[in-house]
Amino acid sequence: MIKAIIIDDERKSGENLKALIEKYCKHLKVIATADSVESGIEAIANEKPQLVFLDIELNNGTGFDILSSLDSTDFEVIFTTAFEQYALKAIKFAAVDYLLKPIDVEELTAAVFKAEERLNHREANKNFEVLMQNLKSASSNHKIALPTTQGLTFVPVSHILRCEADGSYTWFYFKDGRKLIVSKKIKEYEELLSAYGFYRVHHSHLVNMEEIEKYVRGDGGYVVMTDGTMVDVSKRKREHFLAALDKA
Repeated sequence: MIKAIIIDDERKSGENLKALIEKYCKHLKVIATADSVESGIEAIANEKPQLVFLDIELNNGTGFDILSSLDSTDFEVIFTTAFEQYALKAIKFAAVDYLLKPIDVEELTAAVFKAEERLNHREANKNFEVLMQNLKSASSNHKIALPTTQGLTFVPVSHILRCEADGSYTWFYFKDGRKLIVSKKIKEYEELLSAYGFYRVHHSHLVNMEEIEKYVRGDGGYVVMTDGTMVDVSKRKREHFLAALDKA
């Protein structure tokens, strides 16, 4: 059995989630509930859960306040929220799941399955570190944490030239000629890096707009990056891309 706790300041919402877990997630056991930042921190310390269902917006703070208070964690987090605007890009990038309220049963069971898989592979600490690094860097030094087979590589966003999809993986190409493969799909990096001047010009390519040297017209055309790399622009993206390029 996986030990889980629910942190939600809406009593009815927490009760509904517990009922769904008991009915559809037989391998989970809800061992405690909490309704605030303080009681959530206390429940985590006392119960040592393997899985935490964490509401983002709490009466006296946020779920992120709880995570920020912890030095490390060996549990997995599934965020629950009625609002889509809360740092979902960072959440997705860190590969921790989230559920929008009202919670859908299929999405719940899928999220729990993924959490169980990560617990089995003991990746919770890495996911937490990636999440917190990206939440902090988003408002400070503009670095992102890239999970690799060796651990985490912290990279200034400004050093990234472009990204290229490779199935379920993404290649990062840097200004100094280095490259790095990361086990996340390019869509997750599109969501994270768009705020820093990156544009997905093609389903397989995400480029740093500041590093485009020129655009060559064609069916969709292509861009030439500062390192000489030529990257195709898809036909359906061309008009929107050119408008974005004018604003860059």
